[in-house]
Amino acid sequence: MNKPLTGVRVLDLTHMLSGPYGAMILADLGAETIKVEPLQGEGTRKLLATDPNNSLNGMGAYYLTLNRNKKSVAIDLKSEQGLAVFYDLVKNADVVISNFGPGVVERLGIDFECLQTHNPRIITCAISGFGSSGPRHKRPAFDQVAQATGGGMSITGADPQHPVRAGIPIGDLGGGMFGVMGVLAALWERERSGRGQHVDISMLDCQISLLNYMATMYFLSGENPYPIGNSHFVHVPYNTFTTADGFIVIAVITDNFWQNLKQVVGCAAFDKPEYDTQPGRWRDRDFINRTLNEILSGNTSEHWLQQLEAMRIPCAPVNNFSQALSDQQVLHRNMVVELKHPGGGSTRGPGNPIKLSRSDEESFSAAPALGQDTDEVLEQLLNYKTETVNQLKAAGVVK
Repeated sequence: MNKPLTGVRVLDLTHMLSGPYGAMILADLGAETIKVEPLQGEGTRKLLATDPNNSLNGMGAYYLTLNRNKKSVAIDLKSEQGLAVFYDLVKNADVVISNFGPGVVERLGIDFECLQTHNPRIITCAISGFGSSGPRHKRPAFDQVAQATGGGMSITGADPQHPVRAGIPIGDLGGGMFGVMGVLAALWERERSGRGQHVDISMLDCQISLLNYMATMYFLSGENPYPIGNSHFVHVPYNTFTTADGFIVIAVITDNFWQNLKQVVGCAAFDKPEYDTQPGRWRDRDFINRTLNEILSGNTSEHWLQQLEAMRIPCAPVNNFSQALSDQQVLHRNMVVELKHPGGGSTRGPGNPIKLSRSDEESFSAAPALGQDTDEVLEQLLNYKTETVNQLKAAGVVK
């Protein structure tokens, strides 16, 4: 297998979105990812599973997407025998990733302090709403809670009176992405030290990090930013505009782009010398945006995009999903891939955005049925005898 994380073994204890997404990225990159599920299955299995429009052979879009390239082993971690089986897995693993609520891993006996006694090289990663410490870290959290607490919702939308969450669940997805970065950093550090460590990912921390330069602007000015729709607080015109058949965005971030835009739209009202630099355009931004919108409304998106691109003005259509997922550039980059069902049949979903020049294999196995790989993992990885595995099944320890 020509994937960069070939040889790394991950035990995936995650559920819902943030953790499964991070573990999916590790699996896409080649880590042998063993999903350790309770005997009744991880809760995400049930999401949309009976929705005829959003499921495939009884497997919903969530599970079908987030658990590709993974194996499934079903173990009762609340039983003494099940915990012993899990500890055996830990001895043969590199990473354990989870996103339980506060205190769960400690109650189960699967926290880093415990697991490192079984494998000093183990790396654990916990993705939670607020991290493992702090005065309010035990609060429950899901995507929108992280988005709201982290400040991002206050600058999203058309005006301060109507805060809007991001259309994609950036609170959950951000936690998963930073979890992957933390795991990779810990794996690299282990090459020097020979020791594992714990990666503590707070979804709130991630949202604060993503505020980036806007947070610094707040500390410099003392002023809270506010939502301004799709416009920009510096550049003009930089916005979404209506065309005869849809919407496009135009991002004029240099004075040269403005001169090129004037040639495209041919509007005499834009020939004022004060508009040739950003301060003048900013002062009259409402007029410029309104006038430009009126002009662009007179023809199709394709017409304007061809002319704008010919003048190398940053622009794009506002694609819906069907347009984005059929875009030639997206397809060329293998960002739409086949998602298989373990029992047969397939649909399509997003590919792996991490492209490498040499370790470049991309393959996507089906999300596993519950306990699909229990026998294989216990017998081949842990060298359990078949009789032992059957006894564990009969006792309700594994499935």
